Amino acid sequence: MKRCSWCLINEPMIKYHDQEWGVPVHDDQKQFEFLMMEVMQCGLNWNMMIRKREIFRNCFAGFDYHAVAGFAEADIERIMNTEGMIKSRRKIEAVIHNARCFLEIREEFGSFSRYLWEYSKGKTILYAGHQKGNIPARNGLSDLISKDLKKRGFKYLGSITVYSHLQACGVINDHEESCDCYQKLIAQYPVIRKRRYLEG
Repeated sequence: MKRCSWCLINEPMIKYHDQEWGVPVHDDQKQFEFLMMEVMQCGLNWNMMIRKREIFRNCFAGFDYHAVAGFAEADIERIMNTEGMIKSRRKIEAVIHNARCFLEIREEFGSFSRYLWEYSKGKTILYAGHQKGNIPARNGLSDLISKDLKKRGFKYLGSITVYSHLQACGVINDHEESCDCYQKLIAQYPVIRKRRYLEG
């Protein structure tokens, strides 16, 4: 199987690439998990996030956003004292705070997925040039979504972090053209082609 070069460092990353990265996500619990893993990743690397994923799930009630929104100081202390956990109180507090913001979006739009996918009209975006490896760290779309999320109170979700989330949850397909997942996803899900210099 041909794969994107970034995932070839170990088996967990290959499995994540093959089974999850870029596959359109319409389930809010999965959206919350991916989004909050991006929060925890800030300043670190995704390989570490995949390796610590089960620790995150144990700490944050399986990424049940209803439960996390109700976390209090005792939960923060519990999480901080969990072996193998990233010891950043600010990030842990941000996840809890973001869960409350997440619920507010669900209240307004019916689901977070509906809110997010409206930006691409429910289709996966294929940007010209990205499949050749010319992938930016952010773009006009991630700038727009990040700005709106910040206005809604979300923390640790700058444009670069949001762009990574859009890739992960399939709003943007940034698999390399030579990667088997690229054509597989195009065949399975509706897409829209855009020129990135027109974005934003």
